[in-house]
Amino acid sequence: MRRQVAEAAADELLRCRLHRVRMERLPPEIRPVNEDDGYQIQDLLHAKLAAAGLGQIAGRKIGCTTPIMQEYLNIGQPCAGGIPATTVRRGPSARVSAADYVRLGVECEIAVTLGADLTPERAPYDRTNVADAVAAVMPAMELVDERYADYGDFGVAALIADDFFNAGCILGERVVGRRRLDLAGIQGAMWINGKEIGRGTGADIMGHPLEALAWIANRWAARGHALEAGSFVMLGSVVQTQWLQAGDAVRIAIAGLGEVGLHVD
Repeated sequence: MRRQVAEAAADELLRCRLHRVRMERLPPEIRPVNEDDGYQIQDLLHAKLAAAGLGQIAGRKIGCTTPIMQEYLNIGQPCAGGIPATTVRRGPSARVSAADYVRLGVECEIAVTLGADLTPERAPYDRTNVADAVAAVMPAMELVDERYADYGDFGVAALIADDFFNAGCILGERVVGRRRLDLAGIQGAMWINGKEIGRGTGADIMGHPLEALAWIANRWAARGHALEAGSFVMLGSVVQTQWLQAGDAVRIAIAGLGEVGLHVD
């Protein structure tokens, strides 16, 4: 995609996000036609979000890493986005206003903090050789925003360009000593207003959560990018996205990791 076209697409995504505009399909002259186009636009959007005051990208999210989310969105492959620093909240709980989103949703996730760079020079990665880069594991709640009139019509490449629904996250307490954790076997669950909504296991995330980390490390390496020490990666939701309204209280728990809560004003 020509740089000028990608810039125009990023400008439109920025306008809609800052002004909470529900987006129709992007105009054909600036619409990304494949995932590479989407990630190119995403990089430009991140620079524009930072210039608008949202901060640099502090972490990454990966969507559609579990069967329940692939079926829900009808998207069969992982897709990654960035999380600006000002949208990252530290747990164990947080409050947000429903009015700050087009349509606020939440997901129940496992996240990792990196203690070492995952660079293109060290690729290819698998779940074994990314493990040494993991400094800590955390329970995490992704905040998502349905900014689209019809996300199916909006298209996968354009969703990637717009950070694949991301609107921030809440990170729980860091748990070190990853090797003592059975990341594939641990269970995660979500409750809304005291009622359990769903649960899943780490193995739902591409067979093992670190497979998702290896996937994004390889995807970024193919683009000539590194995942940097000190950043975090959200590995995917083990519970289907739940859409919220003012007054809702949400709790997620990842066994062996802890809990994260959210209240919506």
